[in-house]
Formats: sequence, structure tokens, C-alpha cells
Amino acid sequence: MTHHHSIAIAGAGIGGLTAAIALADGGHSVTVFEAVREIKPLGVGINVLPHAVAVLTELGLGGKLSTLGVATDALLFTNRFGQTIYRDARGIAGGYSHPQHSIHRGALHMALLAAAAERGPAIQIHIDSRVDGFSNTADGVALQVKGASERTATADVFIAADGIHSASRAQCYPNEGPPKWNGMMMWRGTTLARAFLGGRTMVQAGNKFAKFVAYPIKPIDPKTGLQLINWICDIRVENGIGGTLTAPIRESWSTAGHSADLLPRFGDWVLDWQDGAVHVRDIINNAAQIFQWPMVDRDPLPCWTHGRMTLLGDAAHPMYPIGSNGATQAILDAKALADALSQHDDVNIALQSYEALRRPMTAEIVQLNRGEGLDIILDMVDERAPNGFAALADVIDPTAIESVVTRYKRAAGHRTVPSAV
Repeated sequence: MTHHHSIAIAGAGIGGLTAAIALADGGHSVTVFEAVREIKPLGVGINVLPHAVAVLTELGLGGKLSTLGVATDALLFTNRFGQTIYRDARGIAGGYSHPQHSIHRGALHMALLAAAAERGPAIQIHIDSRVDGFSNTADGVALQVKGASERTATADVFIAADGIHSASRAQCYPNEGPPKWNGMMMWRGTTLARAFLGGRTMVQAGNKFAKFVAYPIKPIDPKTGLQLINWICDIRVENGIGGTLTAPIRESWSTAGHSADLLPRFGDWVLDWQDGAVHVRDIINNAAQIFQWPMVDRDPLPCWTHGRMTLLGDAAHPMYPIGSNGATQAILDAKALADALSQHDDVNIALQSYEALRRPMTAEIVQLNRGEGLDIILDMVDERAPNGFAALADVIDPTAIESVVTRYKRAAGHRTVPSAV
């Protein structure tokens, strides 16, 4: 690469900050505009898959991740009684080159913010600065910035990483309308509870009408045996499978939820395992806080790049939180974009190269998640054995489950390390 560019990014979320760090490491000067007045560690737990952990490790964050969360080594699909439907080895245990990290979203966000600060003047972050619009110029992009002050900023390249309600996406597609809701509401919380299944397992239980997800995001306390558990309760309140509805509330990190909404559905669920039973009722009742938001996405776009502007992360491909792909795909976007700008002197070719790589893949994940992604295997068994089973093989051919898992992993970019011959 012979050209170093000035790059503006709208949004200092996980995707925007990862892109800023990767681009600064590539020799570019980066200015990030963030709409909020203070960047706080918001949210609950997320999973960062191995191929995204590889990117963060390359950016110097691998060691930090290992201290902030849990290296998850298994994803267990069960029915509401805890009977195993499928166990998927994850991270190093699954043959990947890097771990899968289960971590509080806010902890990852703050780690990225600190890493951006370590790049010094190569990354400038402006808070209370919302990019409200853009226009392409003869040799770059002009941005309309509002907030603390109203001004025009310029850059060689503009990356809109400003989330599912992206102003730049709306400018390019003014008739798109609100996000699409599938009728599912999600309640999320964190609870300090007894560790289950060795303290490194993620569990998904239930069916397309009611699902319970739980995984640890902090190591086991050796003194108490307790662990911080991130959990999600999904309840389908309307039939909008495929994303045909408009959500009754706007998705937000701070919309309060209530245990009373969950206990009628989940109060009698018990995941009964050899190392002890997990009573879902207790997990819900002992949560420090509960948050609620709708499961929404948007249709895949025909084009991300408009002149010297391109979309990234949820601004480009908001998807249902199925398969642990939200943050992971934003991180992979950041890597692909930084690589493209390093490999091509012509900015326009670089942006088109980035889009050609990432848009088809993420569009397929959006569509697979609308069909429930990996979670469809829960329904495959529940429809045949709603009251449990004596042996899984009596209910379904295990190869049918394997084929679903293989297809989804291929689409989502999972790559294990080849076995030594």
C-alpha cells in the first residue's frame, strides 16, 4: 500500500472501534464520531467466536479477553428438561485455532476503547457527535455532524458503523422503514449462581415459542463455587416468523423487563444434569437486573457502498441474536475492510472488494437466522417428543441434526484447524 487515508467512522461500538484499531494499525488516520455523551459499559453477555477472537488477538487483545470472560468449550442444545439434543465442542476444544469467549459486552467494549486510546493520535474519538448525513465530494466525503456542535467534517473514506438505526443507511435507503420483528421478545439478565456443567458450557433449551439460553461470563469463584451467568428468555408473543411485523417497542440497552413476564412460562423449567439441577425460576428471580427488547433485523441490502461511504456491522447487516454472530460478524467486517484498504491503492476498488467479500456471507446468515439458525434443531426434536425422550435416536436421526449444524457453520465462517496426518 502506498497511500495512507483519512478515515471517518460513525459509531464507537464494537464494530466501529475494531475497525478504527485495525485501520490505525494499517497506517491510516482515523476519526470516530459517537452520538452518546459518554461511552459506558452497557449490555449483558455476548459470545465472540474463534474467527473473531483471531482478529482481536492480531490487534493485541487476546490476552485481555482471556482475563475478562470465559473460554467456552461447549454449546449444549437441550429440551426444557435438560436432555441433550446436540453437544457442539467450541473453541480450542472444538479444534479451532482460538478460543470462543463468553464475555460481558460492556467489558469487551471498554477493552476496545482502551486499545483505541493506546494508538494515540492515530485515532481521535469525538463524543456527543452524531453523523446525520454525508455527501460524496470529488476526492472524499463530507459529513454533517451534530451534537455538541454542528459542523462539517471531511475524510477520504467514511464508514457508517452506527447500528441498526444507522442515519447513513437511512439516507441511502429512505423507504426502508423500521426494523423487522419476528414476534419474539427477549428478556436478558445476569445472575450469580452455582456453576453448571464445568463452568464453560453454553446451554440453549426449549423451542421456537419459548427458549432459555444461559452461559457463564466470569470464571468460577473458588471460594463460593458461584459464577456470573448471562441468561436470555425468549417468548414468542406474536406469529411473525420471518420478520413480518413491526416491534411494539424500540430496542434499547436500558428497557427494563420484569420476572413476572417470564415465570408463567419458565417457572417450572428444570434442567436436570448429573452435577445438579438448574431451576430456571431461581436464575430469573435472582437476577440483578432484567432488560427487555424485541428480536429484530433488517432485509439484506443490494449495496453497502455508495461512493466513498460503506456500511459495517449492524448498520450493514443487523441480524437476530442467534448463533452468536452479531459482534463476531462486525469484527470480521472490520478486518476485511482494513485488509482491503491495505491491499488496494484505489479506495473505490478497496471498498468494492470489502463488500464483495462480506455482503453475500452476512446476507446468508441473516436469512438462516430468520429460519432459526442452529436453534431449529430444538424444534426438530420438540415437535417429535414434546415431553422428553428415552433415547434421542428413537426420536430423530442424528445425521439430520448434523447436516443443519454443518450448513450453518459453513455459512457463518467457522473454520477448524486441520488435523495432523
